[in-house]
Amino acid sequence: MANTSTLSLPKMGCGTWAWGNRLLWQYDPSMDRELQKVFNLCIGNGITLFDTGDSYGTGKLNGQSEKLLGQFAQGCIATNRDSLCIATKLAPYPWRLTQNAMVQAGEASAQRLQRPIDLVQMHWSTANYAPWQEWALLDGLGDLYEQGKVKAVGLSNYGPKRLQKVVNHLQKRGVSIFSLQVQYSLLSTAPVTQLNLKAVCDDLGIQLIAYSPLALGLLTGKYTESGPFPQGLRKGLFRELLPQVKPVLGCLQEIGKSRHKTPSQVALNWCMAKGTIPIPGAKNVRQAQDNIGALGWSLNLGEIDELDRAAAGLKKGMVKNIFQTG
Repeated sequence: MANTSTLSLPKMGCGTWAWGNRLLWQYDPSMDRELQKVFNLCIGNGITLFDTGDSYGTGKLNGQSEKLLGQFAQGCIATNRDSLCIATKLAPYPWRLTQNAMVQAGEASAQRLQRPIDLVQMHWSTANYAPWQEWALLDGLGDLYEQGKVKAVGLSNYGPKRLQKVVNHLQKRGVSIFSLQVQYSLLSTAPVTQLNLKAVCDDLGIQLIAYSPLALGLLTGKYTESGPFPQGLRKGLFRELLPQVKPVLGCLQEIGKSRHKTPSQVALNWCMAKGTIPIPGAKNVRQAQDNIGALGWSLNLGEIDELDRAAAGLKKGMVKNIFQTG
């Protein structure tokens, strides 16, 4: 049986591969070389947790995100390569109905990654639309663990009530939940402030991982009410939200100036101050360098309180993931 004591997570991970969803619409093979540089830069600066998913790059691309990450990991010559922790999320697709379907999905991901999976995660809960489907798939994750094909099992987009049910279910067969991923940032505080997930996870010994910690880029300081705006679906969302979130953006700017840090670095450091592991995306070296600048220092209690108050005062924040359960 695998032993979760062999798995450790650094202060900040890298969700570099979150861009994989965009591969469905606009995949440029020339990006691969830049992403290789991103990977090398991250691991060279002590970031050893990389998060991906089998749904990042689907269809004709057939798991392209996992494939690229596997190639980069195989070619890695960094001295800390043995500390590399690769996490992937398996999607509960409608056609995955049995335990064995999930085992096969895990095996396929491991093939694409060219290495065993360190942390396998259920990408989202089906509780909101097909609760009956979920238990077999969770047991499939348990099978992967018991067969020694993964080091640990995690979840994504689960609320406290559903999380407790899953924990109780898997504990009966000696399988613990190692981590929980949720959408969490200064513009998405509900998982902690409303759902109380951090306290629940602490009680259960589960590590909370914050995805989208920069709120799709809203917290980078790159965008203003007058533009420019990102292309695609984010354009309308940013036009609507930027006027609403000015107090948080202003607070990030102010603290950043006093600290000689960027808004992104302050936002990521805030996530770490809350006891979470943020996994910011990076599709180029510049973005990766900015993310890395969130390490090696800490916000003080006064600064954290300022940011908390700014976030709490917002009338509207980032749109919540529809798969997040209660």
